[in-house]
Amino acid sequence: MLITLKDGSKKEYKEGMTVIEIAADISEGLARVACAGEVNGKPVDLRTPLNEDCELNILTAKDPYGLGALRHTASHILAQAVKRLYPEAKVTIGPFIDEGFYYDFDREPFTREDLDALEEEMKKIIKEDLEIKRFTLPRDEAIALMKEKDEPYKVELIEALPEDEEISFYEQGEFVDLCAGPHIMRTKGVKAFKLISSSMAYWRGDANKARLQRIYGVAYDNKDDLKEHLKRLEEAKMRDHNKLGRELGIFTTVDVIGQGLPLFTPKGTRIIMTLQRWIEDLEDFEWGYVRTKTPLMAKSDLYKISGHWQHYKDDMFVLGDEEKDKEVFALRPMTCPFQYFVYKNSQHSYKDLPYRMSETSTLFRGEDSGEMHGLTRVRQFTITEAHLIVRPDQAIEELERCIDLSTYVLGVLGLEKDVTYRLSKWDPENKDKYQGDDEYWNSTQDALRRVLSEKNLPFTEAEGEAAFYGPKIDIQARNVYGKEDTMVTIQLDCENAENFDMYYIDEEGKKQRPYIIHRTSMGCYERTLAWLIEKYAGNLPTWLCPEQVRVLPISDKYMDYAQSVGDKLKAAGILCSVDERAEKIGYKIREARLERIPYMLIVGEKEEADGTVSVRSRYKGEEGAVNTDDFIKDILKEINTKEIRKIETEADTDK
Repeated sequence: MLITLKDGSKKEYKEGMTVIEIAADISEGLARVACAGEVNGKPVDLRTPLNEDCELNILTAKDPYGLGALRHTASHILAQAVKRLYPEAKVTIGPFIDEGFYYDFDREPFTREDLDALEEEMKKIIKEDLEIKRFTLPRDEAIALMKEKDEPYKVELIEALPEDEEISFYEQGEFVDLCAGPHIMRTKGVKAFKLISSSMAYWRGDANKARLQRIYGVAYDNKDDLKEHLKRLEEAKMRDHNKLGRELGIFTTVDVIGQGLPLFTPKGTRIIMTLQRWIEDLEDFEWGYVRTKTPLMAKSDLYKISGHWQHYKDDMFVLGDEEKDKEVFALRPMTCPFQYFVYKNSQHSYKDLPYRMSETSTLFRGEDSGEMHGLTRVRQFTITEAHLIVRPDQAIEELERCIDLSTYVLGVLGLEKDVTYRLSKWDPENKDKYQGDDEYWNSTQDALRRVLSEKNLPFTEAEGEAAFYGPKIDIQARNVYGKEDTMVTIQLDCENAENFDMYYIDEEGKKQRPYIIHRTSMGCYERTLAWLIEKYAGNLPTWLCPEQVRVLPISDKYMDYAQSVGDKLKAAGILCSVDERAEKIGYKIREARLERIPYMLIVGEKEEADGTVSVRSRYKGEEGAVNTDDFIKDILKEINTKEIRKIETEADTDK
């Protein structure tokens, strides 16, 4: 057996070896830090036997998958600690994730004191240096083992597997867990960890199933990396839009209204309105779109034609019962089938295409309660939605223009460097989830792949992330905690024109089916606002701020002058206020800083006499006295050009 290592060197063995045995043969030091293996480019457990020629890479905690194996082991150590301290708890699943690991348990909620106690027990388990052993059982024996241990969730998982499946388990001390791996070799390999938080989750992500308690944690192979991670986590909490957006009075939520249904205050509403007016004018006057306005609900008949009823009904808000009611309605999860009928309202020739319809669309989707978070995952949201009806020969060019528009928008917002691109494909193993055959999906996916390649955009490909009617280009971004969300999507659909009998008249006077491009230019307003709050730590660019200037009189004697300055700013279209409170100027400045006001204009005797204002900004701190008209000219230029000024001083930012 010939093993080719990462550096190109080769090892020859007369008989089969496991990954960890080969690591030990290379170096005892390598074996001590090994976390997983990579065979012919595929990650594997250290215990994986190798019996034929292959390429092998030994992964440590410096490699993402190696670190994942270490964190997966930490999740098992957590589960073992829970069973020791709370033996009545039932274990479910505990994977590693990008930012750490979690494990779900069926028991009452965990307190911070519980997490502290579990951390101490985990340290004991790690100190015990338990060997982690892997073994397999036939399905029937695996079920019997989990029934004996009174773990009903594990039994359910096993029963869902094929009857001839060989089931793998990992054992450390008295703890045995159903698991596919991977894991490191001993518990002592987890040298630094922290339990971060606990929250509610649903079994298998289904709100109709059991409510579980999820514990999140993070683990590393050294304390320095853990310390650095916890520092980043604290910084992330300071930028978390769910915390910061509420503190700044941008939005709130109310239990009696419901999860995922945020209330925007006047401040938050002003930001959304500014974004919306910009996007609508941009699309309509510069990018050739026409604007529509369509209903927020429709009869089930519409969704049956589009396929949403068959493929998406479980995620929709349905009004009525098909068995009892003559007509059943549903709130719309997307606008496409409505706009199709706008297109069909009149006949179109090949010269009329592309026909680009855009709408500021409020949509409704039945997200699970456990998935709700601030503005990034909500049940009612508004997007910059559009559908382009194009001739087949126009599809590539229009797809490229959609990317150009989105990258322009992201650039203006200062977000273009924070995104990645993904080609979201169908899952050929689950064809019943989609419309169209293999040829349809291969051709449409190839078209999007070509567009991304011609634009020189690096991208990844993901199976199972497509819409049921076509593949997508998804523009992805991560929040402050590292969780990835789709911000902008561009989809190619060659199916629904047939379903809705949409056509155009070609040069020969014959009816032809168009293609449809579904796209957003900026995406969801709520999610974009969350992204902006986190990106700028609440210090939004001046043009987006709900209050751009605050005038601060040093005392009541200068209130009239302050009001005259405020009136002048308002007349110029600048969002400003005058602080009329009988407070000391230092207090007023601190409050304006905490509220992330870009500019404070301080006025007193000298300013009134000279017709000036003393400018204090969050960008440079004290900027000195300037003529009021000159200040207005400068800030209007900043607003109108949508300039993103760099913060050069920490004096006026709340760190």
